[in-house]
Amino acid sequence: MAATRVELLQQMPIFGAVRTDALELLLQASRAVRVAAGDYFFRERDPAQSMFVLESGRVAVVKQWQGRALSLRVLGPGDCVGEMALLDLFPRSASVRALEDCVAIELTPADLLRLFERDSEQFALVQMNIAREMCRRLRVTDEMLFEAAMGGDEPPPDTNFQTL
Repeated sequence: MAATRVELLQQMPIFGAVRTDALELLLQASRAVRVAAGDYFFRERDPAQSMFVLESGRVAVVKQWQGRALSLRVLGPGDCVGEMALLDLFPRSASVRALEDCVAIELTPADLLRLFERDSEQFALVQMNIAREMCRRLRVTDEMLFEAAMGGDEPPPDTNFQTL
């Protein structure tokens, strides 16, 4: 099973170019988490303590808005959720609910600390990859926000946008 997990991680952007021995070290102390369909990995505003790499199943990333739960995206095997917990100390920004029975690898800041103590170069690569993934997601979100604000091809007349 360890070889399968290493292969899964190697296919993910946040573990791109990370050596096999570094991934094995991360996986040594990690634990497999099982979440039944309909249950939550975590809820919005919970303390952020770890990230999860989905091995099986699908999840919905959900945000509360005016008393309603709105699905932001659906993720599946090979995707990760909660990665911001490894970089900042803020509460969860959204909930993650299992749409199907899920199995995930849980990685904590302590797991990354072990990697840092053993191989700071590989640790820096993981951190940089996490930051790149967060930037990629931010760019997608920025584009969606821009398109929603524009409401079409022409800027609304009450905005301060200028055509250059």
